[in-house]
Amino acid sequence: MNNDFINELKWALTEIQGSSALSLDQNRPYDGQPHTDQGERGKQIVSGLTMRDISDCIVMGFLDCAGIHRKCPIHDDIYNINLDEIDPGAVIQSTLCWIEKKMGIFPNVPKLKQE
Repeated sequence: MNNDFINELKWALTEIQGSSALSLDQNRPYDGQPHTDQGERGKQIVSGLTMRDISDCIVMGFLDCAGIHRKCPIHDDIYNINLDEIDPGAVIQSTLCWIEKKMGIFPNVPKLKQE
């Protein structure tokens, strides 16, 4: 591959995802789309949750993306998921929405909230 193509590809990825497209460095900027975890929404500090709460949110993120909806889900429900049929990026986004819900701040997009 030539350098022009590589540079153009890096530019395109960072335009879409921000710095997270190229690095997971904890000190990278929040320069993705503002309404995503890569942008302004991603700056939110998680507070008031236990590790178990976070684990539950991960489970719910997986279940949402797999289309599994039960009245009382349990952790073992994740073993009924065919991982080849779900989008890992969607699992991350869904998990973060569940974290916001547990924190009581969902959807965490101020412009969507009415005064």
